[in-house]
Amino acid sequence: MRKAQTPCDDMFLLSRGTGDPILFLHGIPTSCQLWSGVIERMAGQFTCLAVDLPGLGRTARRNRGFGEISELVAAIETIRIRNKVDKWHIVGHDAGCAIAVHYAHEHREHVSRLALLTPSIFPDLEPFFLFEMLRKPLLGEMIAPAINLIFWKLVMRRVHDGDRALDAMIEDFHAPFAGPLGAWRLMSLLRWGCPTDVLASIPALLPELRMPTLIMHGSKDPAVPECFATRASQLIPNSEKVLLDSGHFLPMNEPELIASSLSRFLLSGSGSVPQEWISATTAAD
Repeated sequence: MRKAQTPCDDMFLLSRGTGDPILFLHGIPTSCQLWSGVIERMAGQFTCLAVDLPGLGRTARRNRGFGEISELVAAIETIRIRNKVDKWHIVGHDAGCAIAVHYAHEHREHVSRLALLTPSIFPDLEPFFLFEMLRKPLLGEMIAPAINLIFWKLVMRRVHDGDRALDAMIEDFHAPFAGPLGAWRLMSLLRWGCPTDVLASIPALLPELRMPTLIMHGSKDPAVPECFATRASQLIPNSEKVLLDSGHFLPMNEPELIASSLSRFLLSGSGSVPQEWISATTAAD
């Protein structure tokens, strides 16, 4: 595994494997380690690239963070150029899907296929209730230490459902928000902007995405409604939705299933999502 600090906007870049390149984009508040189980299983066939987005993992926070998606798209394009990639596949999870959609729309000539896992891409997105409390002025400052403790010690520990192997991954997610000022760093990150404004342009972009697109969602996801995946599949012309018997953190909780599903989709060779594969893979719909 090669890990390097990219010269483009100081985003930490993880790279592993050989073959057709894939860029993995995580959401909030995770890191590139979200994809470690998926990458481990796909590195034999693909060059797997994953970044730590600003304020997460090993990448320092920027003042405007996720609210300026255009800046993140420009940084990702610089990564492509610096790594001499002509075309790659883009895979996003949660808020990473919003970045993936903008990048695929603006640089469609460099995107072979697109996969959106738990697509948090519509302006009527309602932030997780603990995060919404942190976003409120004054109240957020007052309760930040308590929310930070509850989220990492209770909410995220329940996500791994006793799987001790995931402890190191969650610790990596937590690292930027540890220490005396960690709670306020989390609060600051979560004030990335209003979903109504930041995500307002995405619905109009989706019908213009012509690359084959796979949309995956967990039927037990408490954070993002399934209708987001349905709406995305209806708006993106060459797309299909797969509903899995899982929760929000698909790459962390279902790495083998996600890796095998992505590999089959990316290696299918046709210019569209094979209907027979979709019907065989869908766990619940």
